[in-house]
Amino acid sequence: MLERVQNRFNIQLHAPTVVLLYLTTRKYVVSSMYPYMTLLGQSLGSLVVAYDAFNLLVPDVFVDTMGYAFTLAFCKMLFPSVPTGAYVHYPTISTDMLQSLDDTTGVKGINAGAGKGLKGQIKRKYWLAFARLYGWVGGNVDVVMCNSSWTSAHIRTIWGPSRREQTHKEPTVVFPPTAVSEIQSAITVDAESEKTREPIILYIAQFRPEKNHPLVLRSFARFLQERSKNPTSASQPQPKLVLIGSVRHASPDETHIYNLRLLAHELRIRDHTTFLCDASWPAILSHLGTASVGVNGMWNEHFGICVVEYQAAGLISVVHDSGGPREDIVVDLGDGATGFRASTEDEFAAAFEAALALPEQEKVAMRLRARKSALRFTEEEFSLKWINEIGKLVQLQGR
Repeated sequence: MLERVQNRFNIQLHAPTVVLLYLTTRKYVVSSMYPYMTLLGQSLGSLVVAYDAFNLLVPDVFVDTMGYAFTLAFCKMLFPSVPTGAYVHYPTISTDMLQSLDDTTGVKGINAGAGKGLKGQIKRKYWLAFARLYGWVGGNVDVVMCNSSWTSAHIRTIWGPSRREQTHKEPTVVFPPTAVSEIQSAITVDAESEKTREPIILYIAQFRPEKNHPLVLRSFARFLQERSKNPTSASQPQPKLVLIGSVRHASPDETHIYNLRLLAHELRIRDHTTFLCDASWPAILSHLGTASVGVNGMWNEHFGICVVEYQAAGLISVVHDSGGPREDIVVDLGDGATGFRASTEDEFAAAFEAALALPEQEKVAMRLRARKSALRFTEEEFSLKWINEIGKLVQLQGR
């Protein structure tokens, strides 16, 4: 496990200080076990996993980083004096999810427009009831950390009313640690390095439906189609799309990536598209050093570590105009844009063209602005904030 952490994330842990306890009940939080009422099923299933864990060890401080908020309320019931903390990456349910049921554009996640008809009305009532239960659960957390401004806003909305009596009422935004320093030391951005950049569009994301790879594939196909209409494009290097992501063994991910390959074939971009599964960190670093554009297609991405990696490497980011990438990462810090934002296939295709067509001097300037922006998300910044929040939990011991 520690070897995999080092290989994928380049994080070195001192083995004697890490104790891993094997849980035999993980199947109860696997989504495929609950074809219906998945949110409730996984949440209740997490209680079984928590009970398994508490039988192995009674904690002094209990922190959930997986999104199983119900386990925190369970811990409070069993051990009222044990401080509880949550590092929320993505709310189990959010107001955006509820609003997506009425979406007519089809771009707001996998449940977009699912609120129609009798089945849709049942789903809406189920989600509203679950949201109230999830809100109550949030009142049992002593210290709440969120990985982005977007996540924090939704947690305030859903958990806020039940947290009025807590000592630490407001969630603290703690941006996830990203290997900014290592990436910037390994990859140079200047006029000379610009000559080695290739017209490659890079997408680093797990191969799961919510990452919206089909949007990126279709946008890339449209971009190539529009580009072919320009006579001068024939003499220029052909752009390529490289998709890097992890695939969970014996999971729906394997079927998903198979379908993505089929889609690339149907769109006639197979020869211009490369899929890399479970790439090592050195391989990812190599692609970050040669690609020109980094893309993120997920609607309401909770944060977007890959986007920070793009910025640290000097890639020009083209991201979905929502969630963390819009609110925290691809922002104008006062000296100019650090990337492009888009929502539709046409907008993504136009952004690809705009990013690759920038004059060399403007490309370098935008890359340097992006690298400067990435300094807000270093491992050092994360460590300072994380230790401060854990310190609050330690102080709550023995109240």
